[in-house]
Amino acid sequence: MHRVVISDTSTLIIFQKIKIFDLLNQVYGEVFITPEIANEYGEKLPEWVRIQAVTDKKYLDFLSTQIDRG
Repeated sequence: MHRVVISDTSTLIIFQKIKIFDLLNQVYGEVFITPEIANEYGEKLPEWVRIQAVTDKKYLDFLSTQIDRG
């Protein structure tokens, strides 16, 4: 299985609303999100969703010019 990183809270919200949230687990096994995404999502997450802070601060700063942190 491929490793997937969700970079937008909207992905989680949409998958939850159309009741296919578990499809992410079926396809990817593990999904990684940032603490900011977890906070913005605001719901309990299954154990296969891993919360991990960004370690590449330069890349985070670059991305922050394009998208918000959630």
